[in-house]
Amino acid sequence: MIISIIGSRGIPAKYGGYEIFVEELSTRLVKKGFSVTVCCEYDKKRMATYEGIKLKYLPYAPPRNYTLRKFYEILNDTYFMVKMARSSDAIYVLGTAAGGMMFLPKLLNRNVRTLVNIGGLEWKRDKWNRVEKLLFKLNTLLAITFADTVIVDSKSMKKYVGQLGNRKTTYISYGANVHVPISWDKIKLVSYIKKNENLLNIEKNNYWLEIARLEPDNNIHIVIKGFLKSKSKKQLIIIGDYTSSAYRNRIEKILQNDYENRVSMLGGIYDNRELLEMLRQNCYAYIHAHSFGGTNPSLLEAMASKIVILAHDNEFNREVCDDSALYFKNENDLAKKIEFIEHDGNIKSKLKDKVYERVLNKYSWEIVVENYISIFNDLISTN
Repeated sequence: MIISIIGSRGIPAKYGGYEIFVEELSTRLVKKGFSVTVCCEYDKKRMATYEGIKLKYLPYAPPRNYTLRKFYEILNDTYFMVKMARSSDAIYVLGTAAGGMMFLPKLLNRNVRTLVNIGGLEWKRDKWNRVEKLLFKLNTLLAITFADTVIVDSKSMKKYVGQLGNRKTTYISYGANVHVPISWDKIKLVSYIKKNENLLNIEKNNYWLEIARLEPDNNIHIVIKGFLKSKSKKQLIIIGDYTSSAYRNRIEKILQNDYENRVSMLGGIYDNRELLEMLRQNCYAYIHAHSFGGTNPSLLEAMASKIVILAHDNEFNREVCDDSALYFKNENDLAKKIEFIEHDGNIKSKLKDKVYERVLNKYSWEIVVENYISIFNDLISTN
């Protein structure tokens, strides 16, 4: 069976959740005997294959402007839907930005089967204006209409697919790997991020951590305000890139109140997964403030690192963590929960074990891949 996967920046994974998901899924499918092509964004360092997976690249480089990048992503998805239609048995599109174009593959090959992963509630995100939200909603509806199968990675997402979508929607979560323990290496940390003097004061198990794109829906502003309101004597490390200059200005204004340099903004770390995992495994606790979307890969990665998680209180995060995490509603609640965790050693130890057990039992990559194989086989057998 020949499968093409569209909608990520490409593999090997260097950016975010979609890329990690694509790498994990595609490498495992190849080992099961599938022929997989991953469609990638433009890259000067092109590889023909990776771990047995065929790689195809968009011939145009992405723009630096974040708004223009959305149009680039639509171009990317549309280009590959056309390019891969005739040579694929199934095309799996991640995200619905180009949902209005999902009729194209079947115009070129009536036997090809199409799947779409809704990914998240883009039309509800504050970072988009009204017109953009309307377009995201419309494209999601069109993607649901044209696709043979709709994949949601969270059961809570099913309520957003509508009556038409319900008949062809399947829940398959993301997966998580059990991580090999990585020893604390402060020299490696400081040498990698040389410009941040605050890193000189960071010690193992003495900092809170947040890894996310720096945008309003991930509530970085609430995390910083809540942490600064708390009486914690630890550091807060935030890893991720800004998606707009407006939000950068908003965060920098809040950081002007950080008189004691308690917060360190490290930017994105996409080229050193070992360093990222070292920071995860050795933090005191992890804050996950995402408020929209389904099962977030960064949350699963934190769970697999066996650390305490303090998550934004919403249906998606509660579905993933259940009672193995604590939750906060706003900055004041966050400050209280930070202090509660720091002053109760028993709850910290209990949550670490509980969240680890949950991710092992519910979010195994082996289970995820078997579910995808079943979906692909069922789709092709209907031809």
